[in-house]
Amino acid sequence: MPEALRGHPRPSPTLYGSRMRDPVSVGPGRPGDIYRRLGVEPIVNGRSTFTILGGSLMPPEVLDAMHEAAGAFVDLVELQDAVGRRLAELTRNEAAFVSGGAAAGLFLAAAASMARRTRDGILRLDELETYPREFVIHRAHRVPYDAVIELAGGTLVEFGPEPGKAPRGGPGRKTRRELGSLLTAKTAAVVYVPKPHLAGDVLPLPAVIEAAGHHGVPVIVDAAAQLPPRENLWRFTQQGADLALFSGGKGLRGPASSGLVVGGGDWVRRVAANAAPLHRPGRPMKAGKEDVIGLLAAVEWYLAQDEAELNRGYEAAVDHIVRWGRNRGDVTVDRVPYGEAGQPTPRAHIRLTTSSASERDAFLAALRATPPRIDLLSDEGADQAAEDAGFYVAPETLQPGEEAVIVERLEAELARFRGGAFLVSLPEASRRR
Repeated sequence: MPEALRGHPRPSPTLYGSRMRDPVSVGPGRPGDIYRRLGVEPIVNGRSTFTILGGSLMPPEVLDAMHEAAGAFVDLVELQDAVGRRLAELTRNEAAFVSGGAAAGLFLAAAASMARRTRDGILRLDELETYPREFVIHRAHRVPYDAVIELAGGTLVEFGPEPGKAPRGGPGRKTRRELGSLLTAKTAAVVYVPKPHLAGDVLPLPAVIEAAGHHGVPVIVDAAAQLPPRENLWRFTQQGADLALFSGGKGLRGPASSGLVVGGGDWVRRVAANAAPLHRPGRPMKAGKEDVIGLLAAVEWYLAQDEAELNRGYEAAVDHIVRWGRNRGDVTVDRVPYGEAGQPTPRAHIRLTTSSASERDAFLAALRATPPRIDLLSDEGADQAAEDAGFYVAPETLQPGEEAVIVERLEAELARFRGGAFLVSLPEASRRR
């Protein structure tokens, strides 16, 4: 020991807040132990692939690829070019790029669209007033993440009926005329969010592509959560969309900090020109070498999966919960055929009978409060009466056997509810991808 340290206590390897703890990495243990050592209890995720809960769990093939990528330095521009070529081949697209998340991909697509008439396609914030900056979008397609378009300097222009208020048979000529009237020299792009459960409220994508094409306006498809089915990786661009965006950390089960941008070669080059690691507007939205390799490994893994087999596992988990709820007086449980973003993944919908929305929220807060902590998605905003407000259980993020854990916790909290013990509703942070 150096002379200057003799007589002094040896410092703790790690200090978290005011409590002494062992180093966070001490070798394998139970899943989630690395978080418990920090005082953060893990979650049983029945909500779905929300970023605030970590997206999805990466398979060993992705983790191994990321670990290998962490072992050497590499030129990130060269790596992006090489990975992009491989991803384009896998997804049957002309070109591809790995962004720092799907929202970053939307930001980059917006930047490329606004700067599309410039020689180099690079967005310069001091030249915003010279660009087309309007992004046209169905009212039913508004999502919290389209705020990144405004972050890039764009403005959102809505058209079409409010969700659930389209005429019988869906939007018709009136909506098409409204769209056509909004496509002007000020239009940067049309943004389309292909949620199948909203199909009755919006024009079909081919109709939007046709209208935009007549005015020389690009179409961006924000398909962040639209996997499965795998065909979506090439369907939208084959229909004529200029760019399509996917989350790397949802259905693909890659890094949560990654996104996949696919489309035409010129468009993807413009996206890359505005992105990290270059000193351009997208520089803060970095995808590291591990993210880039991890996303490639995830796409390879995803395309090798048997989607029918995966769906059978999801159906079994949902069926377990539906069977538990049969012939009960305190809840009703139904199978819903689609996920929270409209993807073809079933869910269980649980309604607390004779309960209000505030009691539903308190019930969900109680599930989340103590181990095993269960996080489920409220049906707030759905067409539910106050007396039967409910919530969903999504199977795609459950680990084997966790559907039984959820049922056990539901039983315990329902017993508390029947016994008169109930918690005051706790405020919940807004959920983001």
